[in-house]
Amino acid sequence: MQKHIDLVDRRIMKGETIPHSEKLFSLSAGRRSIFEQYTEWVAKGKKRPSVELGKKVGITTDQYNLIVDYQVMENQADSQVVPLLVERTISKFTVYSWSFDKGYWNKENKKLLSENIEMVVLPKKGKCNKEEATEQSSKLFRKLRHKHSAVESNINELENSGLDRYPDRGYDHFKRYVSLAVSAYNLRRIGAELIARERKRKEACLSRKAA
Repeated sequence: MQKHIDLVDRRIMKGETIPHSEKLFSLSAGRRSIFEQYTEWVAKGKKRPSVELGKKVGITTDQYNLIVDYQVMENQADSQVVPLLVERTISKFTVYSWSFDKGYWNKENKKLLSENIEMVVLPKKGKCNKEEATEQSSKLFRKLRHKHSAVESNINELENSGLDRYPDRGYDHFKRYVSLAVSAYNLRRIGAELIARERKRKEACLSRKAA
């Protein structure tokens, strides 16, 4: 409350322009209004909604749509998390291709990824030169970029696993809640695969008996 009073006094009474990093944002949880100081003004780069209040979480999924890495971002742009993300991922997995949104692009990230990954799908922000245009128009690039759209359904499923609403308070609890949601998502995916395999096994058994 003292922080909020100070901001109002400086902005309204003294006419100051408050730096974005000092602002407080309000989140709604059910019928109560809470203030969580870690909340960010997130620019989505989309028309509707163009911004949201919350906390950015980056996720990395594998070819089986399991989440193999996640990160709660600390007032970071997408492009800033790539170096450590690459370090964490290639130390645990063999990666042949990797697809990103445009927000992760910059020259340094493209160079780093190209040095470690055979096929990098990292669409460039802005106008492409001839070499970049040729690369991004290739059949394999477009195929892998199209597959990347599946991440939207992964995000939706993650929200359905509990991350659409955060009922607790405090940043440490928030990060713990993210971890639990990721675990729930992966367990649900693994369970669905086991059920599908068991169903196929039973169908195969019935087919052999019928024959």
